[in-house]
Amino acid sequence: MNCNETRNLMHGHLDKEIDLVRAVEIEKHLEGCAACNAVYSQETAMRSAIRERVSYYAAPQWLEARIRAALPKQGKKAIDYRQPSLNWLGFAASMAFAVVITWGVALHFNAASEDELLTEEIISGHVRSLMADHLADVASSDQHTVKPWFNGKLDFSPEVLDLTTQGFPLIGGRLDYINNRPVAALVYGHRKHFINLFIWPEESREKSLVRTKTKQGYNLIHWKDSGMAFWVVSDLQEKELMQFASLLQQPATAQ
Repeated sequence: MNCNETRNLMHGHLDKEIDLVRAVEIEKHLEGCAACNAVYSQETAMRSAIRERVSYYAAPQWLEARIRAALPKQGKKAIDYRQPSLNWLGFAASMAFAVVITWGVALHFNAASEDELLTEEIISGHVRSLMADHLADVASSDQHTVKPWFNGKLDFSPEVLDLTTQGFPLIGGRLDYINNRPVAALVYGHRKHFINLFIWPEESREKSLVRTKTKQGYNLIHWKDSGMAFWVVSDLQEKELMQFASLLQQPATAQ
């Protein structure tokens, strides 16, 4: 069973709606696929969070009394759904509101899950470049060498800045695969630390706020601007990494 089949059947597996043979195949795939296992863990966490955080309320006794009082005398023991009263319309509206709230909570946690998965990908890309001793496909401190190297390799042209005088010398660039697409990875140094800057295009051209997070001992900064997504990751202190990110957002000053 491949990744697509596993993810298509994942919700059925979580709901225990698929047969035993398929369930065993999915479990076997999850054991050997870190990416699918991460998605499975996020889905499980989201379901648990919804169960724990969505409020449930029991109807008070007075509500039952009012409903019974509103029913015709001959129908005290049975509810005629064909002739809804205002009480039932109110009940239906309450149910609809509950569905909307639950749906909104689910969307919130699903968005959070996607952001966490992307964060994991960014960290993995950074660590992988260090472990494999493969920081750059094109090793150069010259921005006019690094930028043209990406021509024909990506469907966009990343901006490459020389920040040597600001204390962040360019080391080179490489191709990476993040967020289900090829991306540009620019590598910079600061003292004995390495910084990975991942860049790829976004459909929306709206500028987003700069966001920071810390995970697994790494600091990450990301933002969107002019139709491009930027993710910076390093084991540098957040203050120094923010200085680097600020330089990227002021290219005229930086150059």
